[in-house]
Amino acid sequence: MAVYRRTSRPRYTLLLLILTSITLVTLDYRSDAGGAIAKVKGGARDAFAPLQSFAAAVFDPVANVVNGVLHYGDLEAENAHLREQLAEQRGQVARAQDAERERQALLDNQDLTFLPDIETISARVVGASASSLDLTAELDKGTHDGVVRGMPVAAGAGLVGRVIEVSRRRSIVVLVTDPSSNVGIRLASTGDTGVARGNGAGRSLSVELLEGASVAKVGEVVVTSGLQQSVFPPGIPVGLVKSKGYREGPERKGVTIVPVVDFARLTFVKILIWPGAGA
Repeated sequence: MAVYRRTSRPRYTLLLLILTSITLVTLDYRSDAGGAIAKVKGGARDAFAPLQSFAAAVFDPVANVVNGVLHYGDLEAENAHLREQLAEQRGQVARAQDAERERQALLDNQDLTFLPDIETISARVVGASASSLDLTAELDKGTHDGVVRGMPVAAGAGLVGRVIEVSRRRSIVVLVTDPSSNVGIRLASTGDTGVARGNGAGRSLSVELLEGASVAKVGEVVVTSGLQQSVFPPGIPVGLVKSKGYREGPERKGVTIVPVVDFARLTFVKILIWPGAGA
């Protein structure tokens, strides 16, 4: 029976290649890389080039995968840190925008140009009613600050409403858009008077002009009338005429007006110290 012996030729071949490499490296340090040695080195590079390319093509992707697996936790931690930094920056931007909005709202409400001679109490809106049938706002001032039930409330743009409830540190204001609200008004251009009534959140006010009123113009300013013993001082902007109407004989045709105050963005207000409060 034939006996097969494992040949040692592959070992010798590998050893020869290693020795050749060492020899070339040694010669490289002892020469100026010219002549025959340079040719031998060039030939060796050419001979090994396909093997190097093959090894790189095979092992580089594997090395990348292994490296990714080994450093997966570090990458996740870095991504989480970056996400946290991004969220923090977004929060800073949002806070800056909100602070700027409040600053502008405070400036807009600083001076009520339409009421230069009336004393006021500055207040901040701290709450609002959730019901669409009860449109109110809660202020951070009360009897301790001199607030009395019935006091008118205005913002930089115009009329907000009047105080209907008050405690030591808080007060509740019914908005002019509330269905229970009635405001005596007049047309700024003609002086014709009437009554404005609320129709709910986000809706125009209905105005009924009194006898003899002329035709209202679209876009015309409507202000509080301030008639004797009126709840509101005269001249406070209430809204702008949205659709014109008039009264002719016994027939009554109403006018609708859009409130000048943006109640959705209401932040600061002025509580007016007015003799008609409590009426």
